[in-house]
Amino acid sequence: MSSIFAAGGIVMWPLLAFSLVAIALIIERLIFWVRLNQRQRRVMQDILRTYRQAPMDVYPRLRQNVNLPIARIFLEALEIEGASPKQFHLALASAMQAELPHLRRFSTVFATIISVAPLLGLLGTILGLIASFDALQLGDMGANAGAVTGGISEALVSTAAGLVVAIGTLLFANLFRGLYKRQVALIQEYGGQLEILYETHYERKSQLREESFVG
Repeated sequence: MSSIFAAGGIVMWPLLAFSLVAIALIIERLIFWVRLNQRQRRVMQDILRTYRQAPMDVYPRLRQNVNLPIARIFLEALEIEGASPKQFHLALASAMQAELPHLRRFSTVFATIISVAPLLGLLGTILGLIASFDALQLGDMGANAGAVTGGISEALVSTAAGLVVAIGTLLFANLFRGLYKRQVALIQEYGGQLEILYETHYERKSQLREESFVG
């Protein structure tokens, strides 16, 4: 590996840095999504069931699971006291929009690595070819064969390294993008169910206030 790395030339260093950053962020995102998917559906079903039966009991449960994005969204919207169903819908949508950047975390870094890594590989290819042509002297081909092949080796290795880093990062970036879209769909699904329950409780409280006022 060390000989292959050395053969790739100077561009191998930034490619190594990109690969280490990509690996670290991929591990962090994998842990995040695995933990989220293990707990979220069970917790949300419990919260919706609790809110349906006793709305005031849902706040402690939401605070216990505040590390879940959807729990933070629900908690922020429900903490607006006396909101009408329309106002609650707006609060829920605003809380969701504020939470989305946390779900897309590091997507810009992944996109940068995917775009720049092949360009660094191409730069290594150009530098290797320049070194090969610089070493090539007519009439003295045998003496410069090592330098010529070394330049070609640098060109090929750097290109391959850039593509490997970009392709590996792209695969995981697409995986995380799919998980993000699925998460948004789940938030909208559970958010819609919560809105229905909220409107039902709101109308019930309004009716009770009207009856007490008339009485």
